[in-house]
Amino acid sequence: MTSVREGEGILHVVRPGALTTVQDAGRPGWAHLGVGRAGVLDAPAARLANRLAGNRPGAAVLETTVTGCAVRPDRTVVAVVGGAGCRVSVDGRPVAWGAPVRVPAGAVLDVGPAVSGVRGYLAFAGGLEPEPVLGSRSADLLSGLGPAPLREGDTLPLGEPAGQPPTYDDTAPWPGAPTELVLPLHLGPRHAWFTAAALRTLTTAAYRVSPHSNRIGLRTEGPALEGARDGELPSEGMVLGAIQVPPDGLPVVFLNDHPTTGGYPVVGVVPETALAVAAQAVPGTRVRFVRA
Repeated sequence: MTSVREGEGILHVVRPGALTTVQDAGRPGWAHLGVGRAGVLDAPAARLANRLAGNRPGAAVLETTVTGCAVRPDRTVVAVVGGAGCRVSVDGRPVAWGAPVRVPAGAVLDVGPAVSGVRGYLAFAGGLEPEPVLGSRSADLLSGLGPAPLREGDTLPLGEPAGQPPTYDDTAPWPGAPTELVLPLHLGPRHAWFTAAALRTLTTAAYRVSPHSNRIGLRTEGPALEGARDGELPSEGMVLGAIQVPPDGLPVVFLNDHPTTGGYPVVGVVPETALAVAAQAVPGTRVRFVRA
């Protein structure tokens, strides 16, 4: 449970869902201390939800995973549910997805299971304001920093809205979940640890998103990559988008909660700008790696 200061609005967790966390723009710049960046996986979706709620782009939101969640504010608040497509209701009454919705004090905002995509984003006018850790309110599942994943009965402090949310005549352009995930890659730094045939396989074979994927990494299913040498690397620094290859030979694309060091070879790196779409790729989605 996150501490709530006297006099501020409170968001009560009625149904936490499979995995719902507080996320903002993350805490980059601490890797030298072994602290990862965390933050929203689908940054464009979170920014759009915040914009529609009248917040600054990096305000803290809730990030849901597949099954949604349900929350109850103790004061009237404007909320926006975006990211993964789903049904949304307030006290059982259907309301708009992807647009500002007024949630009265004491009413239950229910975000249903995803019907497309994986991760939903709930933005509240004024943002969420749990205590920041190293400059961020994001939960980091690997290090344990930041607020713990939501549990039934938890409470979160609500920030004060800056003003009335903006109004728009047209529907905001929410991107859909990918039917195929095409990830550009830059080879290296350890591509020499793999055979030429393995590198051809990496950029020509069809992989699929594994159901074992999470906020740490997008795991793949498909042909294993053959190593060109024996032995192990000493641990070295890891970056967002690194494609690490563990002993089973199946590429893992590191996402926001990735470790800051690792000893398995990195065959290539996916640029950060190409990773947001991976947040919405459901298990079984076809994955292709292409040379950038």
